[in-house]
Amino acid sequence: MLPLSLLAQQRTKIILQHADKGSSNAGEKASYFKNPIFRHLNAVMTCDSAVLYQEKNTFEAFNNVHIVQGDTINIYSDHLVYDGNTKIAHLTSNVRMIDKESVLTTNILDYNMGSKVGTYVEGGKIVNKDVTLTSKNGYYFSNSRDAYFRYNVVVVTPESRITSDTMRYNTLTNWSYFYGPTNIKGKGDNLYTENGAYNTKTEYAYFGKKNLYTNASKSLKGDSLYYDGKAGYGKAVRNIIFKDTADKTVLYGQLGYYYKIDERALVTKNAYVGMGTKDSVTVNKKLVPDSIWMGADTLETQMVLRKTLKLIEFPVLKKDNELGEEEKPDPKTAGAKKGPASARNKLTAKAPPPAPPKKKLSRKERKAALKGKLTDSTKIAPLTDSLSKDSLLKIPGADSLIKSLAKDTTLLKKADSLANAKGAKDLLKAVRPGNVHKTDSLLKKNPVVKKTADTLLKKGAVVLKKTDSALLKKGVLKDTVPPNPLDTVKTRSIKAYHHVRVFKSNMQAVADSLFYTAADSTLRWYGSPILWSQGSQQTGDTIYVRLKNNKLNTLQVLENGFMVNVNADSAKFNQVKGKLITAFFKDGEMSNMFVDGNAESIYYTRDKDSVYTDMSQTVSARIKILFKNKEITDLLTIKDPEGVRIPVKELTEEKMLTGFIWRPEFRPLSKKEVITGKAKAKPGSTKEKSAVKKITVKNGKAIETIMNKAKTLVPDSLKKEVALPDSIPDLSGKIDSLQKKVPALPVKPGSVPAKVDSLSKKLSPVIKKADSAIKKDLPVPLKKQ
Repeated sequence: MLPLSLLAQQRTKIILQHADKGSSNAGEKASYFKNPIFRHLNAVMTCDSAVLYQEKNTFEAFNNVHIVQGDTINIYSDHLVYDGNTKIAHLTSNVRMIDKESVLTTNILDYNMGSKVGTYVEGGKIVNKDVTLTSKNGYYFSNSRDAYFRYNVVVVTPESRITSDTMRYNTLTNWSYFYGPTNIKGKGDNLYTENGAYNTKTEYAYFGKKNLYTNASKSLKGDSLYYDGKAGYGKAVRNIIFKDTADKTVLYGQLGYYYKIDERALVTKNAYVGMGTKDSVTVNKKLVPDSIWMGADTLETQMVLRKTLKLIEFPVLKKDNELGEEEKPDPKTAGAKKGPASARNKLTAKAPPPAPPKKKLSRKERKAALKGKLTDSTKIAPLTDSLSKDSLLKIPGADSLIKSLAKDTTLLKKADSLANAKGAKDLLKAVRPGNVHKTDSLLKKNPVVKKTADTLLKKGAVVLKKTDSALLKKGVLKDTVPPNPLDTVKTRSIKAYHHVRVFKSNMQAVADSLFYTAADSTLRWYGSPILWSQGSQQTGDTIYVRLKNNKLNTLQVLENGFMVNVNADSAKFNQVKGKLITAFFKDGEMSNMFVDGNAESIYYTRDKDSVYTDMSQTVSARIKILFKNKEITDLLTIKDPEGVRIPVKELTEEKMLTGFIWRPEFRPLSKKEVITGKAKAKPGSTKEKSAVKKITVKNGKAIETIMNKAKTLVPDSLKKEVALPDSIPDLSGKIDSLQKKVPALPVKPGSVPAKVDSLSKKLSPVIKKADSAIKKDLPVPLKKQ
């Protein structure tokens, strides 16, 4: 029995199966062979010539080297050095390794016969069906069909081109795995990642690190991206950013979907979008863009055909108290350098020279002229047959078509049979102007002629149809209807669903849903919308806001429009309602407003010292409102006004129009509240307790609220001097009776005690602070008059 170690050594010996010629060199301990065949383990190696070193158990092969291992692996090269001890084949020059459907080519390849692993470090290429992979370094595992690539990795497929730093590719499953910066460039789009996988056959991909998808001006980011290239469908999870630089739109969220064919993106979970405008706002003494921020439960943006949208035509202010549609450029004068003359220019323009006086004609001349006019008017120009041979021959390319039509023997035979048919000659004679009834009677008597004529007409219609289509294909005839360029123009649209919140420095809004399109630059709010601008609140069934040149331009409230305006230093509610409210902005601020259709208003007038004097309540067909410095400066009733004016001193209660709504608690105050919504009060907090309390309004004053606010705002140092009661009894009846009995006492200057004077000075800033806080937080009860 031989030792196990010797048996193992014998098993790894290289065996020479055949050679055409051979010689040996005792000094070099080498054997030289021509056309040898070597066997080692399950591999067979052949070449043109070889040198075998039996003691070292190695050989060197030259020219037409071929290694066959098993049934699948074939390796070719010009030179080979094989070590039977390590089972490593070192192949150089024109190396080609074939493993089933994969072909690896390189100049230097180290192949391990035992592990079936091929390695190259001087650049190589693998071709697998329609996929070509190149890299500087590569490792191919025949057992698992995996190939690892390092440095300058490029994968080319019919649909994409992949560049990477480090990658693994399986030739059996067509899956590529990326472990470094990678770009997958498709037809018009690109995917970037630093860790992920992509199938070159199915075009399915998922990425998990620094992911970015770009398509023209659009891009999509997310912590995790999933993409199906063939379906054009993508999914993003966590920290999603969808951006379109063309229209300055940015979409954020935590879960998103992208549809390439529809050019549509949908985002949920803390979804919000930013839209760039040309307005600016000062932050830390610096002007920054004032973008529109919009949040909702679900946001959807899409590029759609402009012709499929119903665009809104907004009115413009043509002249005082009149609205009209926006003027469109006249195509006839669009190319003119100068516009039409103004009214003043028309008045001062020179009149055309007067026409020379007409010569008086004689009776004979008048008759001759009248006869000539009648003759001219009754002349009929000869009609030309557009389908005659002469006219068709003038069309380029029509000659060959007419010749082909002349070969239609079936049509010619039908025409001959119709001409020779019995009664055909009588029919032809009858077909003259004024013989319509005679023609009909002949056709009834000769059914054969009628049938043949009908068949011929149908055949002729088919031939004419074929003629037109053939001429159109050859470009001889052209479609008379020119294509409309707007049929192919696409524009961006944005849809928001449920709990819509919008914030801009000079405009905020909430609604159930919203739609926006860049085609008319209009924001449309639906489902109990509320919009705030400056000190005004707008409510209605539907609200439209139009941007012009990326700035606020026009606002419209449709059906049940209600506007409430509160001055900054007051708790008085100016109110306007009507069927339609139209407002115009100037430099980002509301300048004027029109209310149409059963317009009602309540307006508080003030004197020069900003003290309220009167309350006016009016009803009219139209109301015009003027704004200045975010406040109402004037309210004008235009058509059929009716109203009443009451001094403020005589008001016994706050006047509210039917349908009054005041919801400042819903107003988004920052971009953060657009994203996350309004912060909810903690259980047991002061805000929650005060909200639960019932507020009673008496004589226009919220007594309980005032007392609570006053107690919290009075400094501790003054609490001893000012004793505020817990509640104030209702003394209105007693005060009224005392006012009637006791006349007003005159107060002389200097008669107020010094202590009271000093106390009033101390309390003055506290009272002002309490007043402003009350005006801000005091909810007003809904009242119907």
